[in-house]
Parts: sequence; structure tokens; C-alpha cells
Amino acid sequence: MNITDPLLTAREGAAELQISEPTFWRWVKQGIVPKAVKLGGMSRWPRSEVLAVIEQAKAQRTPA
Repeated sequence: MNITDPLLTAREGAAELQISEPTFWRWVKQGIVPKAVKLGGMSRWPRSEVLAVIEQAKAQRTPA
């Protein structure tokens, strides 16, 4: 992570993935989305890690 990689809240991460916030938390629990970076009592995810979830899903697709 670097300074140009903003930290997202669960709501923002869910919006990036176009899923609901409860689904986002379920995916964290299932290991689909990496665990949060903890800052005090706050949970945040580097945007690059959230976007990597999409890239991984794209890579796992079978060609048509």
C-alpha cells in the first residue's frame, strides 16, 4: 500500500464490488476479500486489494 492507495470503509468497498455491505462482510469472513487494516477501532481496506478481488474473479473465468 502507498499514499496513492486510499483506504476504503466496508460501505465503500462494497460499492466498488457492487455488492451489499452484508455480502462484503461475508466475503471477508470467507476469505474472498482480505482482512481489514485496523486503525484503532476502524476497519479499512486498501482500494488496490478490493480491486484485486475483481481481477482474481476475472482470471478465474473460463473462456467462452
